[in-house]
Amino acid sequence: MSYLEIFLLALALSVDACVLSFSYGLVFTDFRGKNSLLLSVFTGAFQGIMPVIGYFLTSFVKTYIEPYASILILTIFCFLGVKFIKEAFDEKQKPNQLCLGITCLFLAGIATSIDAFSAGISLSLYGNKIIKPALLIAGITFVNSNLGFWLGGRFKNIPSRRLEVMAGIILISLGIKAVL
Repeated sequence: MSYLEIFLLALALSVDACVLSFSYGLVFTDFRGKNSLLLSVFTGAFQGIMPVIGYFLTSFVKTYIEPYASILILTIFCFLGVKFIKEAFDEKQKPNQLCLGITCLFLAGIATSIDAFSAGISLSLYGNKIIKPALLIAGITFVNSNLGFWLGGRFKNIPSRRLEVMAGIILISLGIKAVL
């Protein structure tokens, strides 16, 4: 994958964290700087760690799946893309159920980064190195999470559904490109 494609992948992967942070930004009015930073650090860190885990787990079975790499990439990215689009139309967690304790931050980090695990598998199958893409994914997620939190507080009427649909389309496009 080229760095442009990895950048687009990072943007798509960061949408979950951005939408989650947007929801938090709608609700939390106290300690906004601290809360946005905590949320951004956790989501960014998990988004950076999960592709590394996926990448290295793939190397154990790479010889068995390498002949099917392009089909697997297509399947993973299309699955993730359709999942993003489907979730855009599902009911969201109610804002009054949000918390910012360590347990909640840890769970939010995991929940928003499961897709990044699959992306790490795809990066391995593409033959990319993992450190720079993982750092790029973590950095973009940190920025988008922070941005989402502050936008949530400022613009309570921005439809997050459009962001999720766009992320799904980007992922599906990257998957289709893998087989072309």
